[in-house]
Amino acid sequence: MSCYEIEALRLGLMNVLGVGDDSARDHAENELEGHLDGPIEGLANAESLAEVERHLDAALVDLEEEVAAMDDDDPEYDYTRGRLVAVRDAEQAVQRLRAQGGSIVDGLGDAHDTLHETFPVED
Repeated sequence: MSCYEIEALRLGLMNVLGVGDDSARDHAENELEGHLDGPIEGLANAESLAEVERHLDAALVDLEEEVAAMDDDDPEYDYTRGRLVAVRDAEQAVQRLRAQGGSIVDGLGDAHDTLHETFPVED
């Protein structure tokens, strides 16, 4: 069993953040072999946080539909529901990452303004 959404998210975030862990990348690519299509492929190949969010949302919709279509006595049902919980949690982590990134950008703007207020530049 594999959690394709999580492995694809790892690859996408590695792309976006510039993480060069070859062993983690190889592991994720092996897990995804034969499953790189649709939102999973888009997520694995994402090059921006906006792309990660968009493809993760689409993958989550697909997974929700998969769970809804399953019988609760299916041997894969509990695992698939667990995947859904993990992917929803991952979605929240990505939202926190975006918020933290935005906060850093705002903080840099504030630092820039403070620097100019402290040391005014005369034209």
